[in-house]
Amino acid sequence: MVRKRNVSSHDEIVFGAIELSKAKWLLAVQMSDLEQPSIYQLTGGDVDALIERLEAVEAQHRKRTGRTLRIVVCYEAGYDGFWLWRVLQARGITCHVIDAASIEINRRRRRPKTDRIDAAKLVRVLRTWYRGEREVCSMVRVPTCEEEDLRRSHRERCRLVSEQTAHVNRIKGLLFAYGIRNLGCRCDRLVLDGLMTGDGRPLPERLKAEITREMVRLKQVQAQIAEVEKERDTVEASSAESEPKRHRLLELRGIGPALASILTREVYYRAFENRRQVASYIGVTPSPYSSGQTERNSGISKAGNRLARYIMIEAAWLWLRHQPQSALSRWYALRTEGHTGRVRRIMLVGLARKLAVALWRYVETGLVPHGAITKAVTAK
Repeated sequence: MVRKRNVSSHDEIVFGAIELSKAKWLLAVQMSDLEQPSIYQLTGGDVDALIERLEAVEAQHRKRTGRTLRIVVCYEAGYDGFWLWRVLQARGITCHVIDAASIEINRRRRRPKTDRIDAAKLVRVLRTWYRGEREVCSMVRVPTCEEEDLRRSHRERCRLVSEQTAHVNRIKGLLFAYGIRNLGCRCDRLVLDGLMTGDGRPLPERLKAEITREMVRLKQVQAQIAEVEKERDTVEASSAESEPKRHRLLELRGIGPALASILTREVYYRAFENRRQVASYIGVTPSPYSSGQTERNSGISKAGNRLARYIMIEAAWLWLRHQPQSALSRWYALRTEGHTGRVRRIMLVGLARKLAVALWRYVETGLVPHGAITKAVTAK
């Protein structure tokens, strides 16, 4: 016999959670008058069956309670992306995407882990979040189709650059094993016919054929990088709202097209309320540990956008090099004076946090970071 619970203030909402996988979906639905959620298994990717089941649950609930209901569902952010969110929103179903890393888990060494348990837990988390306890999880801000598409170029370029580095290292490694060193960086222009091994012999035929194939792949990757960079720098009409921020960043000395594109399309496309939200989104906020008499700093949280955090650290290095007279660079120099190695790397993360906030204020209000040099001033 199913036990009923007392009526609450959320009886007009039917809460649901979808546990996504490739082969199947599990839909957990929490009725307002029942303690345990109902679990339904669906074929993976069958959106029509999902909506039909939600509408059937709503009709059943309305028939039993006699009240008009609203459906609210959620799922965890993952490989399925945001297309399901857009479909449900278009059908009039309120949907939320939950950051899976923000949900607390049981710390037992051996704990049960099934899709049914996960779906039921998502329902409880969603209901708790709607009660006003917003610290129970973090909801993902779903980008628009245009914002999501703008990211494709610089993300693809990052993958292609890594692939280019792998081809170059492979060519150098093959030749290094035969005593050939100091090739430089232009492995795509190597002339293999005149190369001699360390013991004075010409390159073996199979080795030469393998390196030739590596060079062909390297040239193809380089051509694709040039194509992607051209696509990245092309301003489409649909992206007119975000591109002014990119052009504003390009006015600062030390920030090139790659940095400007990633920062505006990964970070500054969002609307932040304060500097703490900027640092938290990038994941460069400190994680203090204070318990009893023990107080220490556990380092940065490393939450949020990993690519944005990586590129922000790179931007901090470039800022020190190209903006040495700025207030941020002097702040870093003052605190790292006399130190080397680990201390300088730790303080660089602090510089990246301050720089992220300064650039956010710059793209939003036009306030140039104190002491920074613009390219227009440099040209003069």
